[in-house]
Amino acid sequence: MKLNLFNLALIFSANLAVAQQDNGETLLKKAKEIHENVITIDTHADININNFTEEKNYTMNLGSQVTLPKMDAGGLDVAWFIVYTGQDELSEQGFKSAHENAMGKFDAIHKLVNDFAPEQIGLATNAQEVRDLVAEGKKVAMIGVENGYPIGNNIENVEKFYDLGARYMSLSHQGHSQLSDSNTGEANDEWLHNGLSKLGKEVIAEMNRLGMMVDVSHPSKEAIKQMFKLSKAPLIASHSSARKLCNHSRNLDDELLLLFKEHGGVVQTVAFKNYVDIEKNKAFNAARAKTFEEEAKKENFKALDREAISNLNSTEKDAYYAKEEKVKLAAAEAMELLKPEIAPVGVSDFVDHIDYMVDLIGIEHVGISSDFDGGGGIDGWEDASETLNITMELVKRGYTEEEIAKLWGENLLRVMNEVDAVAAELQKG
Repeated sequence: MKLNLFNLALIFSANLAVAQQDNGETLLKKAKEIHENVITIDTHADININNFTEEKNYTMNLGSQVTLPKMDAGGLDVAWFIVYTGQDELSEQGFKSAHENAMGKFDAIHKLVNDFAPEQIGLATNAQEVRDLVAEGKKVAMIGVENGYPIGNNIENVEKFYDLGARYMSLSHQGHSQLSDSNTGEANDEWLHNGLSKLGKEVIAEMNRLGMMVDVSHPSKEAIKQMFKLSKAPLIASHSSARKLCNHSRNLDDELLLLFKEHGGVVQTVAFKNYVDIEKNKAFNAARAKTFEEEAKKENFKALDREAISNLNSTEKDAYYAKEEKVKLAAAEAMELLKPEIAPVGVSDFVDHIDYMVDLIGIEHVGISSDFDGGGGIDGWEDASETLNITMELVKRGYTEEEIAKLWGENLLRVMNEVDAVAAELQKG
């Protein structure tokens, strides 16, 4: 029987489809095996203390991006829960309120591991405890402090936070703190300390003494450079990406990245859309907003501001939110259809940052973070249940199991050990 060109094309297409399916299944199987073998650590997940009560907590399938069921589903072993406090006035009242906020978040995390789910998750304060808890089959909670503002002017609070389990702290956030200038000063070239304050420098020394990692993800470039000069232990960036690929002041330029190579620290690449590809995210958000408007017109729905919503009675509010949710769902479905034309920031874009930093500073100095429940999340890694997709992309790009283990956690655990070793030496003196 003679085969014409059309039939040959059909056979070729069918064989290609089968080959692609086989390759996809092989890739998935390999990724699953690696994902199961390595310790997966996400170094930044914000928390809402309202999700840490008897009635509503992380043992349940909440809307939060990180919960125990989602960690189980995605094979995420370790989540660093964040004691975050927003920047306010540098006053005694501001410090007092910030300290109370921080203590509430410490208390919430301790309730999760001690009261709500002690059989499912434990608190780790060093690398060995991480390994021990994972070996027991438990999930692991660790604690990071985002913004040193809550310590106020009392350096003794650094040790207080350490004793509560904090193992990293950044010295500023959105706005200059009493300790350090923030990256946000770059917008207007306005600085408070020209880097670190006197107290900030003392806090770096105290963190070294205790064994608390110094996190550079929010301070200014000058502050970060001063931290590298002052710190006797390696530094981390708990959630930052490469500025070369995305020009945002929250990302690290090549000069700063190379300091991590020189001093032995680790940069935890962050899955925050605006820090991965700001232009791509703008384009997608514009398309999404337009799609929402189109769906709203179809449903004769008019969005209201907060004040207008507050003036509605309870029945009207329920009706408003129900209709809004219907429009959001319809818009989301419509956007899914548009994705081939207007792609969102996704896993591949995120791993581009990993590739770039691995090439520049070496695989020993790169890690992974999400910033879940704090604005983080990308297409394909929208919550902890999709964590395997990161490993899938790494396998697809040719990373070995040993390399993936380093990226997912071994680099961070190594730095923790090195920071603890420095602390032990300092405490001898």
